[in-house]
Amino acid sequence: MASNRPAPQGAYVPNDDDFGGYDDNSWEEWNPTEESIRPVRGRHRVHKRGGGGLARSSTVLGVGVIAAVGAGGIATAQGGKPPVSIEMPDLSAVKDSLPEAKSLPGVGSLISDDSSDAGSADNGVTVAAAPLSAAGISSADAEQGTTDAGEALRARIMEQAENQQDQADDAVQKAAEEAAVKQAAEQAAAKQTAAEKKIAAEKAAAKKKAEAEAKKKAEAERLAKLAKSYTLPVASYTLTGTFGQPGSMWSSGYHTGLDFAAPTGTPIKAIHSGTVKEAGWAGAYGYRTVLELDDGTELWFCHQSSMNVSVGQKVTTGETIGRVGATGNVTGAHLHLEVHPGGDSTGVDPAAWLRGKGQSL
Repeated sequence: MASNRPAPQGAYVPNDDDFGGYDDNSWEEWNPTEESIRPVRGRHRVHKRGGGGLARSSTVLGVGVIAAVGAGGIATAQGGKPPVSIEMPDLSAVKDSLPEAKSLPGVGSLISDDSSDAGSADNGVTVAAAPLSAAGISSADAEQGTTDAGEALRARIMEQAENQQDQADDAVQKAAEEAAVKQAAEQAAAKQTAAEKKIAAEKAAAKKKAEAEAKKKAEAERLAKLAKSYTLPVASYTLTGTFGQPGSMWSSGYHTGLDFAAPTGTPIKAIHSGTVKEAGWAGAYGYRTVLELDDGTELWFCHQSSMNVSVGQKVTTGETIGRVGATGNVTGAHLHLEVHPGGDSTGVDPAAWLRGKGQSL
C-alpha cells in the first residue's frame, strides 16, 4: 500500500517546554495513511518506545491542527470535505460610484497615498522629525497623510481646542472693542451734551446781557425824555435834610421830605406840568403850594416866602411858582419838598423819585 504525502509543515514547532519536558525525539514521524486514520475498534496504538500513548496522541493531534492552521486552513478529521466557498457580490459598480476617500472632509489627511515612502527601520533610513504645526502634527505628515488614527484624532482634538480658544479670544476681543466703542460714544455724547449746555448757557447769558443792555438803553432814553419834561425845583441849592431822618423837631418823629437850602427869594420852579391844587398858609409848613400831576401825584412846596400861582392854575415844567423862604417851623431859609403818589398822605423819598424822573441831585 502506498503511503500518503507528508503533512504540510506548520509555522509553529513546539519545543520541549511546550509538552511538559518530553523529548520530541521519542516520537516517531506522523505520516497518516488510510489504515492509520480508519476508526480503531478494540485495539489501541501503543508507542513503540513505551508509555505516554495518550499524551502522544493528543500532542500529535495538536501539532497537526496548528500546522494546518499555519498552512492556511483547518484540516478536518476525515480530510475528505472540501472547504466551504463563500461568494461575495461584485462591488465594482458600487465602488466606481463612490467618491474617493481623500475627498471626504477630515478623511483625506488620514489616508496615505504611498506607504512605501514612510521612513521605517526596514529600509534603514532615519527620518528627521519635522516641526509640529499648530494642529499638533508635522507639516510633512499633514501633507503626506502618514499620521495614524490616534495621532489624527489627537490632531483633530487639538485643532478643535485651538479653534475654540481662538473663538473665545475673538469673543473677548470683540466684547472689549464693543465696550471701548460704547465708552467712546458715551464720552462723545457727554462732551457733546456739555458743549451744547455750554453753548446754551453762553447764549442765555448773551441774551440776558443784551436784554439788560437794551433795558438800560430804554431806561436811559426814557429818562432823557423825562429829563426834558422834569426839572429840579431850584437851580442852586444845598441838601440839608433827607427823607426819614429822625428828630424831635418833626411831629412825626422823622423828616418827611427833602430840604433844599437856598437864599431867601430864590425862584422855585414847577418840577413837571400840572395843576395847582392848593396855594396858601399851611401851619408848620408855612406858605405851601400843592401841584397835582397828571398821574395824581402831589408835590408839596413848603416854607415859601411868596407864591406866584393860584388854585386851579395850570403850569408847565420849569415855570416859577414861588420863592424860597423861612415861613412855618424852620431854622433857616430852605425849600421843603414832599412827594405824595396818588395824593396819599404818606409820602415817599423825594430824592429817589426825582432820580426816577431822570434828575441828578
